[in-house]
Amino acid sequence: MERFRTRTALLALTAASGLLLTACSGGADTGDGSKAADRPDYSAGQPAPAEGQDTDERHDHREDPGHLSTFALDVDTASYDYARRTLADGRLPDPSTVRPEEFVNSFRQDYPRPDGDGFSVTVDGARTDDEDWSLVRVGLATRTAERSGERPPAALTFVLDVSGSMAEPGRLDLAKKSLSVMTDRLRDGDSVALVTFSDEAETVLPMTRLDGNRDEIQDTVDDLEVQDSTNLGAGVETGYETAVEGLREGATNRVVLVSDALANTGDTDAGTILEKIAGERREHGITLFGVGVGSDYGDALMERLADRGDGHTVYVSGEDEARKVFCEQLPRHVDLTARDAKAQVAFDPETVEEFRLIGYDNRRVADEDFRDDRVDGGEVGPGHTVTALYAVRTAPGAEGHLATATVRWLDPATRAPHEETGDLEADALDASVWSAGRGLRTTATAAYFADALGPDGPSVPGAPRLGELAGHADDLAEDTADEELRRLAEAIDTARRLT
Repeated sequence: MERFRTRTALLALTAASGLLLTACSGGADTGDGSKAADRPDYSAGQPAPAEGQDTDERHDHREDPGHLSTFALDVDTASYDYARRTLADGRLPDPSTVRPEEFVNSFRQDYPRPDGDGFSVTVDGARTDDEDWSLVRVGLATRTAERSGERPPAALTFVLDVSGSMAEPGRLDLAKKSLSVMTDRLRDGDSVALVTFSDEAETVLPMTRLDGNRDEIQDTVDDLEVQDSTNLGAGVETGYETAVEGLREGATNRVVLVSDALANTGDTDAGTILEKIAGERREHGITLFGVGVGSDYGDALMERLADRGDGHTVYVSGEDEARKVFCEQLPRHVDLTARDAKAQVAFDPETVEEFRLIGYDNRRVADEDFRDDRVDGGEVGPGHTVTALYAVRTAPGAEGHLATATVRWLDPATRAPHEETGDLEADALDASVWSAGRGLRTTATAAYFADALGPDGPSVPGAPRLGELAGHADDLAEDTADEELRRLAEAIDTARRLT
């Protein structure tokens, strides 16, 4: 169980400017003290302020390395969508594919939005049914994706799996429809390239501007057919080579990998494939967006590819989800408003005895690396919300300051660092989780669901049995009349019946 003390926090340094891609009509809003003196003693292990930051601007709480939690931001959602697909097929998901942060981040939140680039920070919480334990939610949000203004062009290299396993309905056919819809809605100044792979990889369309070439691009997509084995390594390598050849200065350059990620031919070693992605990312700034498909799906490999490629993963199993991904999420993922974003949360040792970060197991960052901008964080675009949930055991009769959350990110263009903070007081935890607002109830329901399906079984304090959780989910769906929450409730009920 991690422990930590209160965290000193920095003010934001400067405002950042970003790019905007609205690929589909209408747009969209989806990668471990004590009270301080006025001047911290940096010789005693306290980190120095960021460049240009006056120490008098800090909060009056100091940190202790034993009471810090640090992680890279993650806006992936594939784990939740793949779990729903598996449950719909009458099977419980493999516990190793269950990542609680992806369940939680599958649901958009109504956090306040910042006026410019960067993040707003919201910290709230409520009591669980387990005595002395609460859930504390750290919510981050970027500006909306509809902000007016011209955006730079997009240069997208689609790397499409056409191996035999993609013949299953809901794989290649779905990908082709999605690409057609996406192409229709891109602007004339945008460019696309298309790489296919089975036993070998081939660039079937070099980087091509849409202006005057839409029919050619659509014909290329229509002609795609299923072939043989899955040489994922060749597909990734050729995809990045094609993206480099078609690199456009001043554009948003991204590789979009659409696959079931079941590599069985050629270079199947994840480390070699991952190193290729990392090298191109470092040298050219090309990032990866992974779109998973299929009832059998290489979840672990796709997630690792996206993490190493400074990108994100989603999973689609039907036309509605595909349209959502290509017309809503992809535009948010293509553009960046924050690079290498990390969060660090500190609880006051006078009010908090223990905490546990739920999920983010493979996104943990060493506490001392929070302000080391050479250490990778997560990439976040416009219209995103990011949520982290903690189980927290408060001290008896706790009063006063409870937590400070700080998010740090780099401007995508200048790599200048920025920070923003939010605080929570102990008296904000009076209400029950199940009588809290929609957002916190949703977060708790999704996190408890992931906890029940995960490798450790129910382990989060206050976790209800699946039957009780299904009831809470039903109430939430009825109260909100939200279809996404109705699907969550149905998934929980299916899991209850399968256990």
